[in-house]
Amino acid sequence: MITKEQALRYHAEPRPGKLTVRSSKACETQEELSLAYTPGVAEPCLEIEKDPAAVYQYTNKGNLVAVISNGTAVLGLGNIGAAAGKPVMEGKGVLFKRFADVDVYDIELDTRDPDEVIRIVKAMEPTFGGINLEDIKAPECFYIEETLKREMPIPVFHDDQHGTAIISGAALLNACEVQGKKLRDCRIVISGAGAAAISCALHYEQLGARHENILLCDRKGVIHCERREPMDEKKRYFAANTKARDLADALEGADIFIGLSVGGIVSTEMIRRMADKPVLFPMANPLPEIAYEQIRASRPDAVAGTGRSDYPNQVNNVLGFPFIFRGALDVRAACINEAMKIAATHALAALAKENCIPEVEKAYGGTHFEFGPDYLIPKPFDPRVFIEESLAVAEAAVRSGVAGNPLKSAVYRRHLEERLQMMRKSS
Repeated sequence: MITKEQALRYHAEPRPGKLTVRSSKACETQEELSLAYTPGVAEPCLEIEKDPAAVYQYTNKGNLVAVISNGTAVLGLGNIGAAAGKPVMEGKGVLFKRFADVDVYDIELDTRDPDEVIRIVKAMEPTFGGINLEDIKAPECFYIEETLKREMPIPVFHDDQHGTAIISGAALLNACEVQGKKLRDCRIVISGAGAAAISCALHYEQLGARHENILLCDRKGVIHCERREPMDEKKRYFAANTKARDLADALEGADIFIGLSVGGIVSTEMIRRMADKPVLFPMANPLPEIAYEQIRASRPDAVAGTGRSDYPNQVNNVLGFPFIFRGALDVRAACINEAMKIAATHALAALAKENCIPEVEKAYGGTHFEFGPDYLIPKPFDPRVFIEESLAVAEAAVRSGVAGNPLKSAVYRRHLEERLQMMRKSS
């Protein structure tokens, strides 16, 4: 168990923070100084002025992502502000670099005005190859992302929404297969109606779930058609024609439970009333909606996963965003579209069915992993995720017509394999 003292020491020593900037070119001689700055730097400037696309050839734009937050919905900490959220954004940068060799500048914005966030981010477009929005509260996050996606020519991705959807979607597809169910026939109950919950529901529809089979529950209960209080557009889309009014009602006979809310709100009695062979993903952190041990004791026929690393089937966003951006950046995608998200989900689901490699089992203390109830998605330290997910995303970008640099699959696979070897040598 990580202690407070360990966490604070890790972030403070030997130098504060988790990120640094390192030069990728030598600057040890007078000639190298002249190349790095004046007068040599004028030449790439003039080339980019003539051809704006040359910025990808002469600068780091093509491998640089901005992780941007205003700190209004940080992890499980809530609205703690931009500065207090900075350790999380630096952490995101560490994961981008460690898992996919993507460089990051973390940018914390001291504003809660969504239009100001949009204006600032748009003005930074010349610097970055992609934008990762992080920890911005709903419903503002929807408006910010949708506007930026529409008005910026580079990928914009709100990981709190789509990351959880993509990874849980992979686990869900495989859980249904293990349980002998078809997603389109399953009744799905989602506890939570924030950014992640709504994005998950929309993504599951793209994967085959039927709209009429999905119930969302917020703090007031089931989101249904007869509610009188105002609802935003996203919630209104999921307002169901149902007699169920609370989470217990909703879970009666349900096949799937997705938890993206708060810990401890689901009882063993509630899950006993679910359908045979249920799938339960209580993902609230650090305390799930129902404890993994309670699921195992009361529903031995269930397949379960959480957001925690100390139980099987952890739904961890690090399985998504580094590799999604890797593929998107490498083909210079103009956006991260639905086809690319679906491709990422299917790549993860397929990889879990491959034989686990010794390198992964060694990283987890010699534990053997085999596709089944306790191994529905790959582990983050599986190097094959870097290859297969990045490739799947890039291929989907090319197929859907949003790639500015449409690489052939065989060529790009070799490029990824070479990059992976370089990453391993430098680690």
